[in-house]
Amino acid sequence: MSALPKRVAVIGAGTMGNGIAQTFAAAGVPTSLVDVQEQFLERGMQAIRGSLDRFVKKEKISADEARQILDRIAPTTAMQCVGEAELVVEAVSERLEIKRQVFADLDRSAPAAAILASNTSSISITVLGAATRRPAQVVGGQVTSDDCTQWTLACARALGKTPVEASDYPGFVSNRVLMPMINEAAYCLMEGVSSREGIDEIMKLGMGHPMGPLTLADLIGIDVCVEILDVLKDGLGDDKYRACPLLRRMVAAGQLGRKSGKGFYDY
Repeated sequence: MSALPKRVAVIGAGTMGNGIAQTFAAAGVPTSLVDVQEQFLERGMQAIRGSLDRFVKKEKISADEARQILDRIAPTTAMQCVGEAELVVEAVSERLEIKRQVFADLDRSAPAAAILASNTSSISITVLGAATRRPAQVVGGQVTSDDCTQWTLACARALGKTPVEASDYPGFVSNRVLMPMINEAAYCLMEGVSSREGIDEIMKLGMGHPMGPLTLADLIGIDVCVEILDVLKDGLGDDKYRACPLLRRMVAAGQLGRKSGKGFYDY
């Protein structure tokens, strides 16, 4: 297999899924974007169109190049499309039972030689791979083959990305470091240590962060933050990852951040 696959399927048309599909399509790879409902697909395609429009306005790509990228993306609700894919990337909800089922389905539908990958930010790749008969071809798990790892690294570089290897532990590196910071920022707000603006401004000015932790939580999704913290707590058995009660209260109230129009801030 060459550094880039001949065809890719991305499962899940949400924020991460549509971005992954756009990245492969921009690299010239025909890409199927799969979701369970047409409305989710249309929302994902609209996000891609908006992103490409911004690139055109910034003169990073031409209008013709934007059209070509869109033409390479085939939105569909039919999982059968993975039957032609050399690489399938799962980007569904951050819930173990949903992801395990998707991997079991992909194992039945994807070609025997296809590589399976997950966009998970916290769930064990080894557990997901165990739902298949091809764990050596599931990127990032305990028994992932060296060939699979090396091809994936080469693919990422061919996309213009910088791959970094990490062992299969709950939260990996990014969320194991990031989520306790967001959680502690929520505790600071709940306990009245400072205002939401104050907390964010201190982390931007004092720590050089491009955005404050509460703004970032709104961007990620408060519900996603809680789900990741729960995975960290259960997987590592450490109460330091216990989600702040304020975060849980916000989720219960439907205040999920940007996607719901209200989180720590109003949108």
